[in-house]
Amino acid sequence: MSMTKHVHWILVTLSMGLLIACSENRQTNDQTDVGKPERKTPKINLYSGGYKTFVIKDNDTAFKSFKKRYTAQQQHVILALNRIDFNNFNNVDSLLIPDSVQTDINSYTPFPLTVKELKPVDKMVFFSYPIQAFAAYENGQLIRWGPSSMGSKKYPTKTGLSFTNWKAEEHVSTADDEWLLRWNFNIRNKEGIGWHQYTMPGYPASHSCLRLLENDAKWLYDWAEQWVVEKDQHVLAEGTPVIVFGSYDYEGDKPWFKLLQDPKATNITEEQLVKEFKPHLERILQEQEKRKQVMASRRDSI
Repeated sequence: MSMTKHVHWILVTLSMGLLIACSENRQTNDQTDVGKPERKTPKINLYSGGYKTFVIKDNDTAFKSFKKRYTAQQQHVILALNRIDFNNFNNVDSLLIPDSVQTDINSYTPFPLTVKELKPVDKMVFFSYPIQAFAAYENGQLIRWGPSSMGSKKYPTKTGLSFTNWKAEEHVSTADDEWLLRWNFNIRNKEGIGWHQYTMPGYPASHSCLRLLENDAKWLYDWAEQWVVEKDQHVLAEGTPVIVFGSYDYEGDKPWFKLLQDPKATNITEEQLVKEFKPHLERILQEQEKRKQVMASRRDSI
């Protein structure tokens, strides 16, 4: 091979390498803009047993007994069912405990596994005031549920439809600068309302926000979508739709203890969820389509 042909071959090879590299980099950027890889719907084996109580009040050995009797995963499930975290273990009189403690909290979901009329909606979050719990759906399939501590009687959480907007791993509350909110995802920008990790006492105690256990707050933080805004805060596309619904009986017993008499006492039916989101479905789908168009336009401009 002559020197001229050899140099030409090297230049062609380098050019092809650069083109491939640029193509791969463009693909990576596009995937980042589109979002995370498609999530597999978890297999959920529903619990069908009964429940009992575990007395804590005035029992100094209760915590030791609890930790000895149940694994770490089982402890988490039990506390979640009681809407508390470990810091509030000694602040409740008793715990509701399944006769058979599974390690997957989804086994005890009070929300329906499928909602057919939600199939065209990519992502949707519900917060139920009556049972203090959230549920996340993808195309009508339940992906995750968990406990919440919503607005107190004095500072109730606003019900209805909203959309996730901005998020921050740590955010100082605008209501009290001593409140550090971790994994905060705002859903009502002007009112400063969002979900985040914070103490879970076993009843609605927040200042209008939606408190979560840390693992749930972090999961939702990664899963839900932020809004798309311009520099002047003009909203180009909304984030994930969120519906807060129902009301809480602040004077009554904790609703999850009704499971002692009826293991389905806190169940929310598919029809109930449809009733909550159906009036908003047209707007939800419009905002979803607008978001896809905005994201596609941004990818094309790269």
